[in-house]
Amino acid sequence: MNEQTSMEFQKDVDARGLKCPLPILKAKKALNDMQTGDVLRVMATDPGSVRDFNAFARQTGNALLAHEEKDAEFTFFLRRK
Repeated sequence: MNEQTSMEFQKDVDARGLKCPLPILKAKKALNDMQTGDVLRVMATDPGSVRDFNAFARQTGNALLAHEEKDAEFTFFLRRK
């Protein structure tokens, strides 16, 4: 386990089993309900989600703090702008 696994977050989105663009849409909806500086954890299984979340962070100004991959599951940590 690395230190990212224990990162604190205020909200959790389980997008496992969903294909693009659903993980991004679920993350966007969750972030809209959060306070500035809050951290969202998103779990996804779509291999394209790595590229998608990098682009999403650039386009929206929300910070992609970390992402990790384990057993074909991806975990992303985004900080609300």
